[in-house]
Amino acid sequence: MSEKKKFRKGLLIAFSILIIIWLVKIFELSSGISLVHFGVLPRNISGIIGIFLFPFIHSGFEHLISNSFPILLLVTAIFYFYPTSSLKVLIIIYFLSGALLWIIGRESYHIGASAVVYGLVTFIFFSGIIRWDRRSIVLSLLVTFLYGGFTWGVLPIDESVSWEGHLSGALVGLLCAIIFRKYDPYEKFASMEDEDEELENFES
Repeated sequence: MSEKKKFRKGLLIAFSILIIIWLVKIFELSSGISLVHFGVLPRNISGIIGIFLFPFIHSGFEHLISNSFPILLLVTAIFYFYPTSSLKVLIIIYFLSGALLWIIGRESYHIGASAVVYGLVTFIFFSGIIRWDRRSIVLSLLVTFLYGGFTWGVLPIDESVSWEGHLSGALVGLLCAIIFRKYDPYEKFASMEDEDEELENFES
């Protein structure tokens, strides 16, 4: 797949997710119906449906906007840099983070795409550490620069925030980084290969 096709595919999927999220919020505002009860309600049978729906429901526009840009950036990035594993990673983070949240979360409704965002951030970060190639390291450093402060989100500092959702997403993202570490091997450009050969000859 060409570079442009990979980028367009990632961008299309990211925009599709965002369109659904925004339409859900617009529906809530126009109808006056709150969908919070479709979030994850841990350890309750009625809350299982939230595992499938909670990333699309947000408490307000501030909450929605805070997740929109990361979704756009991170989803596009994994489909561009990890085209073989990206869809599998996204699906696993989506479902497994919700399932884990259902197990470990407080007995309250948990909503928002933050768990998915944390999963993607963690996947990209640890992929850089585990793979240790130029592409993954650069992407990992970029994510660290943009979202380094996210670390505090997995701690029970603010009771109004679903830190359990953040933690669930982060753990699943780490798991995906380990499972898919051998997928999408980094293909060096010829110039980079030449530089490496020259470096090896110099060292020998």
